[in-house]
Amino acid sequence: MNNGNLISLNGITKVYQTGKVEVRALAGIDLSIDRGELVAVIGPSGSGKSTLMNIMGCLDMPTAGAYSLDSQPVANMGIHELAAIRNKKIGFIFQNFNLLSYATAYENVEMPLIFAGQPGRYRKEKIMECLSLVGLADRAYHKPTELSGGEMQRVATARALANDPDIILADEPTGNLDSKTGQEIISLFEQLNARGKSVVTITHDMSIARRWNRIVKIKDGLIEADIVMGSKDS
Repeated sequence: MNNGNLISLNGITKVYQTGKVEVRALAGIDLSIDRGELVAVIGPSGSGKSTLMNIMGCLDMPTAGAYSLDSQPVANMGIHELAAIRNKKIGFIFQNFNLLSYATAYENVEMPLIFAGQPGRYRKEKIMECLSLVGLADRAYHKPTELSGGEMQRVATARALANDPDIILADEPTGNLDSKTGQEIISLFEQLNARGKSVVTITHDMSIARRWNRIVKIKDGLIEADIVMGSKDS
């Protein structure tokens, strides 16, 4: 399902300065992701996967190169513009869930809607819609300590969907889950993709990567391979 370019990275480098030591995390990345793609980003530890994800998510800026998100160049955006585009176009899912421990599932999903300035009645409808989508409407008023790991990741997924983003970026979303629960989360991502969402996942699990439409292999800050998989229906 390719309905137009969503992410475009050209010549992206990222250099970190640690004292007198220069660390080149990305060494010239060219990558485009179309709408509706399921993309797995794989590679060894230290290969640059998370740095790439942070740049795609507008959480970090490249040292050099050009990045456009939905045809909008982001290099010269200010802090507030970057925050706005993140909140509107990108849904984040993290390995450690990043839920507020003192807040209920409902309140965690509500946070991006509050940041977006959505009114209370709309927020309530949208929160319950997202929680229902991930099968947790009946757990809306439970706190993370009252939920299983799989349920917490489902809440994190519902939160990522709250503002109806164009793309979901997931960093090792099954890393803290048992294999059965991890497969349930991956199946959920596939359902979201069937609804038109682009999903980019960093993973070490090749059984997950092989289910996606495309595998991008990163090594030493460069794309080592970019493999388009056959149709899952074929």
